[in-house]
Amino acid sequence: MLARRMPSILPDLTFEEALEVTKIHSIAGLLSKDVPILLTRPFRSPHHTVTINSLIGGGSIPKPGEISLAHYGVLFLDELPEFNKNTLEVLRGPLEDKEVTISRINASLTYPCNFIFVASMNPCPCGYYGSKDKECTCSAEAISRYMGRISGPLLDRIDIQVEVTPVKYQKLESNEKVESSEEIKERVDRARRIQLERYKDYGIFSNSELTPSLSDIFCKLDDKSKQIIQNAFDRLGLSARGYSRILKVARTIADLDRAENISAKHIAEAIQYRNLDRKYWKN
Repeated sequence: MLARRMPSILPDLTFEEALEVTKIHSIAGLLSKDVPILLTRPFRSPHHTVTINSLIGGGSIPKPGEISLAHYGVLFLDELPEFNKNTLEVLRGPLEDKEVTISRINASLTYPCNFIFVASMNPCPCGYYGSKDKECTCSAEAISRYMGRISGPLLDRIDIQVEVTPVKYQKLESNEKVESSEEIKERVDRARRIQLERYKDYGIFSNSELTPSLSDIFCKLDDKSKQIIQNAFDRLGLSARGYSRILKVARTIADLDRAENISAKHIAEAIQYRNLDRKYWKN
Protein backbone atom coordinates (compact mmCIF):
# COMPACT_ATOMS: atom_id res chain seq x y z
CA MET A 1 0.00 0.00 0.00
CA LEU A 2 2.87 2.36 0.81
CA ALA A 3 4.75 1.43 -2.35
CA ARG A 4 1.77 2.12 -4.61
CA ARG A 5 1.59 5.65 -3.18
CA MET A 6 5.20 6.42 -4.00
CA PRO A 7 4.41 8.08 -7.36
CA SER A 8 1.99 10.47 -5.59
CA ILE A 9 4.86 12.13 -3.68
CA LEU A 10 7.49 12.07 -6.43
CA PRO A 11 8.37 15.30 -8.25
CA ASP A 12 6.66 15.95 -11.57
CA LEU A 13 8.40 14.72 -14.72
CA THR A 14 10.43 17.34 -16.51
CA PHE A 15 9.73 17.68 -20.24
CA GLU A 16 12.99 15.90 -21.07
CA GLU A 17 12.14 13.02 -18.70
CA ALA A 18 8.61 12.75 -20.10
CA LEU A 19 10.00 12.42 -23.64
CA GLU A 20 12.31 9.57 -22.59
CA VAL A 21 9.53 7.70 -20.78
CA THR A 22 7.18 8.16 -23.74
CA LYS A 23 9.76 6.82 -26.22
CA ILE A 24 10.31 3.66 -24.16
CA HIS A 25 6.60 2.91 -23.81
CA SER A 26 6.12 3.61 -27.52
CA ILE A 27 8.86 1.11 -28.46
CA ALA A 28 7.22 -1.45 -26.17
CA GLY A 29 3.88 -0.87 -27.92
CA LEU A 30 2.23 0.33 -24.72
CA LEU A 31 1.52 3.92 -25.72
CA SER A 32 -2.14 4.70 -26.27
CA LYS A 33 -3.10 6.71 -29.34
CA ASP A 34 -5.08 9.00 -27.06
CA VAL A 35 -1.96 9.86 -24.99
CA PRO A 36 0.74 11.50 -27.15
CA ILE A 37 3.10 11.99 -24.18
CA LEU A 38 3.24 10.42 -20.72
CA LEU A 39 3.22 13.04 -17.97
CA THR A 40 3.07 10.83 -14.86
CA ARG A 41 5.87 8.73 -13.44
CA PRO A 42 5.43 5.03 -14.24
CA PHE A 43 4.77 2.42 -11.55
CA ARG A 44 5.57 -1.18 -12.47
CA SER A 45 4.84 -4.13 -10.21
CA PRO A 46 5.61 -7.46 -11.94
CA HIS A 47 4.52 -10.76 -10.34
CA HIS A 48 7.17 -12.91 -8.64
CA THR A 49 6.93 -15.40 -11.54
CA VAL A 50 8.36 -12.81 -13.96
CA THR A 51 11.12 -14.15 -16.21
CA ILE A 52 14.53 -12.58 -16.71
CA ASN A 53 13.60 -11.52 -20.26
CA SER A 54 10.39 -9.87 -19.06
CA LEU A 55 12.28 -8.06 -16.31
CA ILE A 56 15.29 -6.72 -18.21
CA GLY A 57 13.93 -6.94 -21.76
CA GLY A 58 14.34 -9.37 -24.61
CA GLY A 59 12.91 -10.99 -27.71
CA SER A 60 14.40 -11.60 -31.16
CA ILE A 61 14.32 -7.83 -31.59
CA PRO A 62 14.94 -6.75 -27.98
CA LYS A 63 12.09 -4.79 -26.45
CA PRO A 64 12.21 -2.89 -23.14
CA GLY A 65 11.58 -4.93 -20.00
CA GLU A 66 9.98 -3.95 -16.71
CA ILE A 67 13.09 -2.12 -15.50
CA SER A 68 13.06 0.17 -18.55
CA LEU A 69 9.28 0.61 -18.44
CA ALA A 70 9.86 1.87 -14.88
CA HIS A 71 12.40 4.46 -16.12
CA TYR A 72 12.09 7.69 -14.06
CA GLY A 73 9.42 5.94 -11.99
CA VAL A 74 9.07 3.07 -9.53
CA LEU A 75 9.76 -0.65 -9.89
CA PHE A 76 8.05 -2.48 -7.03
CA LEU A 77 8.78 -6.12 -6.22
CA ASP A 78 6.39 -7.47 -3.58
CA GLU A 79 7.41 -10.54 -1.53
CA LEU A 80 11.02 -10.20 -2.73
CA PRO A 81 12.26 -13.66 -1.61
CA GLU A 82 9.57 -15.31 -3.75
CA PHE A 83 11.30 -14.10 -6.91
CA ASN A 84 13.78 -16.43 -8.59
CA LYS A 85 17.22 -15.65 -7.18
CA ASN A 86 18.84 -15.56 -10.64
CA THR A 87 16.17 -13.12 -11.77
CA LEU A 88 16.94 -10.80 -8.85
CA GLU A 89 20.67 -10.94 -9.48
CA VAL A 90 20.31 -9.44 -12.96
CA LEU A 91 19.11 -6.24 -11.26
CA ARG A 92 22.55 -5.55 -9.81
CA GLY A 93 24.06 -4.12 -13.00
CA PRO A 94 21.11 -1.96 -14.06
CA LEU A 95 20.73 -0.55 -10.53
CA GLU A 96 24.35 0.60 -10.74
CA ASP A 97 24.60 1.63 -14.39
CA LYS A 98 21.04 3.04 -14.91
CA GLU A 99 20.94 1.32 -18.29
CA VAL A 100 20.74 -2.21 -19.66
CA THR A 101 22.18 -3.68 -22.85
CA ILE A 102 20.32 -6.61 -24.44
CA SER A 103 22.24 -8.58 -27.07
CA ARG A 104 20.60 -10.93 -29.55
CA ILE A 105 21.65 -12.39 -32.92
CA ASN A 106 19.67 -9.75 -34.81
CA ALA A 107 20.51 -6.73 -32.67
CA SER A 108 22.13 -5.33 -29.57
CA LEU A 109 20.19 -2.50 -27.95
CA THR A 110 20.73 -0.36 -24.86
CA TYR A 111 17.74 0.99 -22.93
CA PRO A 112 17.78 3.43 -19.99
CA CYS A 113 16.47 2.17 -16.65
CA ASN A 114 16.92 4.89 -14.05
CA PHE A 115 14.18 3.81 -11.63
CA ILE A 116 13.45 3.81 -7.90
CA PHE A 117 13.67 0.22 -6.73
CA VAL A 118 11.14 -0.56 -3.97
CA ALA A 119 10.75 -4.02 -2.48
CA SER A 120 8.89 -5.57 0.44
CA MET A 121 9.18 -8.87 2.26
CA ASN A 122 8.27 -10.69 5.45
CA PRO A 123 11.02 -11.36 8.02
CA CYS A 124 10.45 -15.14 7.69
CA PRO A 125 8.15 -17.63 5.90
CA CYS A 126 5.42 -17.37 8.58
CA GLY A 127 5.83 -13.60 8.85
CA TYR A 128 6.22 -13.29 12.64
CA TYR A 129 9.96 -13.44 13.26
CA GLY A 130 10.80 -10.64 15.70
CA SER A 131 7.12 -9.89 16.40
CA LYS A 132 6.12 -8.91 19.94
CA ASP A 133 2.53 -10.08 19.45
CA LYS A 134 2.82 -13.50 17.80
CA GLU A 135 5.36 -16.28 18.10
CA CYS A 136 7.35 -17.27 15.03
CA THR A 137 6.92 -20.94 14.09
CA CYS A 138 9.85 -21.08 11.66
CA SER A 139 13.06 -22.95 12.38
CA ALA A 140 16.39 -21.13 12.31
CA GLU A 141 17.29 -23.08 9.17
CA ALA A 142 14.04 -22.04 7.44
CA ILE A 143 14.62 -18.37 8.30
CA SER A 144 18.23 -18.51 7.11
CA ARG A 145 17.19 -20.18 3.84
CA TYR A 146 14.43 -17.60 3.32
CA MET A 147 16.73 -14.63 3.92
CA GLY A 148 19.46 -16.26 1.85
CA ARG A 149 17.38 -15.75 -1.29
CA ILE A 150 18.43 -12.07 -1.14
CA SER A 151 22.14 -11.65 -1.80
CA GLY A 152 24.44 -9.24 -0.01
CA PRO A 153 25.44 -7.36 -3.20
CA LEU A 154 21.76 -6.72 -4.02
CA LEU A 155 21.08 -5.50 -0.48
CA ASP A 156 24.08 -3.21 -0.72
CA ARG A 157 22.34 -1.39 -3.57
CA ILE A 158 19.24 -0.62 -1.49
CA ASP A 159 19.81 2.79 0.09
CA ILE A 160 16.97 2.80 2.63
CA GLN A 161 15.95 -0.28 4.60
CA VAL A 162 13.03 0.18 6.97
CA GLU A 163 11.31 -2.31 9.25
CA VAL A 164 7.55 -1.71 9.39
CA THR A 165 5.84 -3.00 12.52
CA PRO A 166 2.19 -4.17 12.54
CA VAL A 167 -0.40 -1.38 12.84
CA LYS A 168 -2.60 -1.42 15.94
CA TYR A 169 -6.37 -1.12 15.61
CA GLN A 170 -6.37 2.05 17.71
CA LYS A 171 -4.13 3.67 15.09
CA LEU A 172 -6.46 2.67 12.28
CA GLU A 173 -9.56 4.16 13.91
CA SER A 174 -7.77 7.28 15.10
CA ASN A 175 -9.00 10.65 13.82
CA GLU A 176 -5.55 12.14 14.20
CA LYS A 177 -4.69 14.30 11.18
CA VAL A 178 -1.82 12.95 9.13
CA GLU A 179 0.13 14.50 6.28
CA SER A 180 -1.44 14.12 2.86
CA SER A 181 0.51 13.11 -0.23
CA GLU A 182 0.12 16.68 -1.51
CA GLU A 183 1.85 18.08 1.59
CA ILE A 184 4.70 15.60 1.35
CA LYS A 185 5.06 16.24 -2.37
CA GLU A 186 5.51 19.97 -1.71
CA ARG A 187 8.61 19.16 0.36
CA VAL A 188 9.88 16.73 -2.26
CA ASP A 189 9.36 19.25 -5.07
CA ARG A 190 11.20 21.91 -3.09
CA ALA A 191 14.15 19.57 -2.54
CA ARG A 192 14.14 18.61 -6.21
CA ARG A 193 14.24 22.26 -7.28
CA ILE A 194 17.26 22.76 -5.03
CA GLN A 195 19.01 19.83 -6.74
CA LEU A 196 18.11 20.94 -10.26
CA GLU A 197 19.60 24.36 -9.54
CA ARG A 198 22.69 22.87 -7.88
CA TYR A 199 23.48 20.50 -10.75
CA LYS A 200 22.35 22.60 -13.72
CA ASP A 201 25.93 22.83 -15.01
CA TYR A 202 26.78 19.16 -14.43
CA GLY A 203 24.26 17.34 -16.64
CA ILE A 204 22.48 15.50 -13.81
CA PHE A 205 19.09 15.96 -12.14
CA SER A 206 19.38 14.59 -8.60
CA ASN A 207 21.65 13.48 -5.76
CA SER A 208 21.32 9.82 -6.76
CA GLU A 209 23.29 10.58 -9.94
CA LEU A 210 26.31 11.99 -8.11
CA THR A 211 29.63 10.50 -9.20
CA PRO A 212 32.46 10.03 -6.66
CA SER A 213 34.15 13.23 -7.88
CA LEU A 214 30.93 15.24 -7.60
CA SER A 215 30.27 13.75 -4.16
CA ASP A 216 33.60 15.21 -3.05
CA ILE A 217 32.30 18.64 -4.09
CA PHE A 218 28.69 18.53 -2.88
CA CYS A 219 28.82 16.10 0.05
CA LYS A 220 31.53 17.67 2.17
CA LEU A 221 31.44 16.68 5.85
CA ASP A 222 32.52 18.49 8.98
CA ASP A 223 34.74 16.75 11.55
CA LYS A 224 31.81 15.50 13.67
CA SER A 225 30.05 14.00 10.66
CA LYS A 226 33.28 12.33 9.52
CA GLN A 227 33.70 10.74 12.94
CA ILE A 228 30.13 9.41 12.92
CA ILE A 229 30.41 7.84 9.48
CA GLN A 230 33.85 6.40 10.27
CA ASN A 231 32.46 4.69 13.38
CA ALA A 232 29.53 3.35 11.34
CA PHE A 233 31.86 2.14 8.59
CA ASP A 234 33.89 0.09 11.07
CA ARG A 235 30.93 -1.14 13.16
CA LEU A 236 28.63 -2.09 10.29
CA GLY A 237 31.32 -3.28 7.91
CA LEU A 238 30.12 -0.97 5.15
CA SER A 239 31.39 -1.32 1.61
CA ALA A 240 32.66 1.57 -0.51
CA ARG A 241 29.28 1.48 -2.29
CA GLY A 242 27.45 1.65 1.05
CA TYR A 243 29.57 4.64 2.11
CA SER A 244 28.79 6.48 -1.13
CA ARG A 245 25.07 5.81 -0.83
CA ILE A 246 24.96 7.05 2.76
CA LEU A 247 26.48 10.33 1.58
CA LYS A 248 23.84 10.72 -1.15
CA VAL A 249 20.98 9.94 1.23
CA ALA A 250 22.40 12.40 3.78
CA ARG A 251 22.63 15.06 1.04
CA THR A 252 18.95 14.48 0.23
CA ILE A 253 17.95 14.64 3.92
CA ALA A 254 19.80 17.96 4.17
CA ASP A 255 17.95 19.25 1.08
CA LEU A 256 14.59 18.29 2.61
CA ASP A 257 15.75 20.14 5.73
CA ARG A 258 16.64 23.19 3.58
CA ALA A 259 20.21 22.97 4.85
CA GLU A 260 23.07 24.13 2.66
CA ASN A 261 25.55 21.66 4.15
CA ILE A 262 25.32 18.11 5.48
CA SER A 263 25.44 18.07 9.27
CA ALA A 264 25.95 15.31 11.84
CA LYS A 265 22.20 14.76 12.29
CA HIS A 266 21.75 14.20 8.55
CA ILE A 267 24.56 11.63 8.47
CA ALA A 268 23.20 9.89 11.58
CA GLU A 269 19.73 9.57 10.05
CA ALA A 270 21.12 8.21 6.77
CA ILE A 271 23.14 5.58 8.66
CA GLN A 272 20.03 4.40 10.50
CA TYR A 273 18.57 3.38 7.15
CA ARG A 274 21.45 0.91 6.61
CA ASN A 275 21.02 -1.11 9.82
CA LEU A 276 18.32 -3.57 8.80
CA ASP A 277 20.55 -5.85 6.73
CA ARG A 278 22.81 -6.32 9.76
CA LYS A 279 19.82 -7.44 11.86
CA TYR A 280 18.44 -10.06 9.49
CA TRP A 281 21.46 -10.88 7.31
CA LYS A 282 24.22 -11.50 9.81
CA ASN A 283 27.68 -12.45 8.63
